[in-house]
Amino acid sequence: MEKKQTAMTEAVYYILLSLQTPNHGYGIIQNIIQMTEGRLELGAGTLYGAINTLLNKGWIQLYSEDKHSRKKKQYLMTEEGRQALRQEIKRLEELLENGRRFLGEEVHDEEVSTVL
Repeated sequence: MEKKQTAMTEAVYYILLSLQTPNHGYGIIQNIIQMTEGRLELGAGTLYGAINTLLNKGWIQLYSEDKHSRKKKQYLMTEEGRQALRQEIKRLEELLENGRRFLGEEVHDEEVSTVL
């Protein structure tokens, strides 16, 4: 049986997506802006608070640290983080499926605001 986890915050979800390859804080912020087309822009406090949480959970790891560069630390998602991300995607798919079933129709992004 799969271990249950609580829902991820949107910030954690996008940070994990940004760390499929090694990345540093500024790069993570830029990836998230690009993925969300500017809708979500994390502040440094939110980003580094989430990074500390993810390090403690073992979902990401320190990949490299360069004391002579502005890109001081790079992080990378671990296999545990990848599993957590897969579980979250499954949870989100269930949410969408149940919402569409409840509404009795396929709902697209443009229609959501008019239906709800």
